[in-house]
Amino acid sequence: MKTDLNLLLECLKYQMDNAFSQKEALVTIHSICQQNSNASLYFLEIGGLMFVKNLAKSSEHSMVKEAALYTLGAVAEQNVYCQQTLCTSELFEDLTWFLSNNDSNTNLKRMSVYVILVLVSNNNENQMLCSSLFPHANDWLINCIKPEIIRPICSFIGLTLANNTYVQKYFISVGGLDVLSQVLVQLESDSHKTLSSAKLAVVVTKTVDACIADNPTFGVVLSKYHIVSKLLALLLHESLDSGEKFSIILTVGHCTEDCEENQYDLFKSNGLPLMIQVLTESQNEELNKAATFVLHNCKKITEKLSLSLGEYSFDENEEQLKDVNMKEKNLEDYWKKAKEILHRIEQLEREGN
Repeated sequence: MKTDLNLLLECLKYQMDNAFSQKEALVTIHSICQQNSNASLYFLEIGGLMFVKNLAKSSEHSMVKEAALYTLGAVAEQNVYCQQTLCTSELFEDLTWFLSNNDSNTNLKRMSVYVILVLVSNNNENQMLCSSLFPHANDWLINCIKPEIIRPICSFIGLTLANNTYVQKYFISVGGLDVLSQVLVQLESDSHKTLSSAKLAVVVTKTVDACIADNPTFGVVLSKYHIVSKLLALLLHESLDSGEKFSIILTVGHCTEDCEENQYDLFKSNGLPLMIQVLTESQNEELNKAATFVLHNCKKITEKLSLSLGEYSFDENEEQLKDVNMKEKNLEDYWKKAKEILHRIEQLEREGN
């Protein structure tokens, strides 16, 4: 193994004008290191890791850059020490350049995201470093709504945010949640025409949930884009499986956990009857738990709405109606619906007990 790696490193160094030979050598190094953690460490010790890192930056050939990044990712995956060695601001700047450069092809961008994903995993310090890429991630999401970009970028954001409230708050502060909301609105709209957009919208939904699950107060950002109503529309898509529907309902739950605006949005979009339908028709325990979570969040707002409307007769003047912040036209219908839903929630709770 050591002899092979030494020879392959020499091949890389002395074949600088032969892109095909360099690519083949890199693919072989990748294969060796992926099978053996000790191989990755030895490759680091003989200077191979740093050479490949520099090659990814300096090579004029895209195929060599891609293969070099592919190799870096494999080495970092197999050995934590190699992972930490690669986690430098210099490498992140290089990866940012590949991702933001219009001349970079899709495969080079995918390899760049792959390396970032490897580096961000299982390390709090790495999360902090990766968070510096958030503004660039926002640009990529807005400018390229394609599965090959959206999926890995959302994975990157999700891993970087995981269990780290500081990073979550930073992501929201640089407009990340706004960008995800805009992309989700676009994908939900496109989902009426294409199945792939519905599936991609669920990927974005999971990333939105990662932003707000530990910080439900940030749900107010989503209310600007009426995300709850968009999620409910997405939930009705026939192509989604129970796991995808669970992700959507759970996100609705976190949206409505501490945000009255989102609770109203859920009510006006017929979300409560939909949650009750899930509870009464689904045999999936996880789906039922998520739907119950949503109902629990919105019971108080339903009661408040019912009581507020009940205090007024429907021929009262406009000013009195404004006092209860209800300007919708069909107020009587909402009132009847609110009372009916309250009754059904109480029935379900009694049955559950």
